[in-house]
Amino acid sequence: MLNFGLTDLRLVAPRDGWPNADAGPAASGADIVLEQARVFDSVADACSGLGLVFGTTVRGRDLIRRVVTPLQAAAEFHALPAPGGILFGPERTGLETEDLAVAHAILTIPVNPAFGSLNLAQAVLVAAYEWYRQGSDMAAATLVNHDGPAPHEELEGLIGAVDAQLARNGYYNPVPGRAAAARLVMRNLFTRPEYSAGEVRTLRGIIRGLSMPRRPGAPD
Repeated sequence: MLNFGLTDLRLVAPRDGWPNADAGPAASGADIVLEQARVFDSVADACSGLGLVFGTTVRGRDLIRRVVTPLQAAAEFHALPAPGGILFGPERTGLETEDLAVAHAILTIPVNPAFGSLNLAQAVLVAAYEWYRQGSDMAAATLVNHDGPAPHEELEGLIGAVDAQLARNGYYNPVPGRAAAARLVMRNLFTRPEYSAGEVRTLRGIIRGLSMPRRPGAPD
């Protein structure tokens, strides 16, 4: 990370705890990254404050997401008005589908189809290199009148509000045992479009409006 100017390391429920005595020697002097590292209980919490999150995977998953290369992701990051993030999974297993559902899009490194295995350090290196190489002078095409994706915590608030209203209305009850799958599909629907903060507020207002009792005399 530090080779390419990145210092905001966010760890989700580290297996061996944190701080970790083995991290210092392995970092080879990149102590500032370790000192500033923050630990979170969940992927969603770790994405707080980020406007755009890419989840890294080389395998197809049961999610509808656009897929970008490190080159494309770096261009989008440099065009953002807010910080973005790249989500990496554990060395052995990679990201689970539930983790990828938190991300707005998928980042895949183009490799030899006959041998696509990269370890975690290699994947971080390639993604960080593209971000550093492009620098702030590279700009991606942007949407007119669009102020960038909403902070992730606002999107999580919207998803939580929709989930709570669906639960109150008994939406999950007719399909026993399928609530988790239904929630994953719902999260996918709200995360993929990369809504702006204004759009998220509008959607939350719509949810509130739909949940209110029907006013007397209101048209059908």
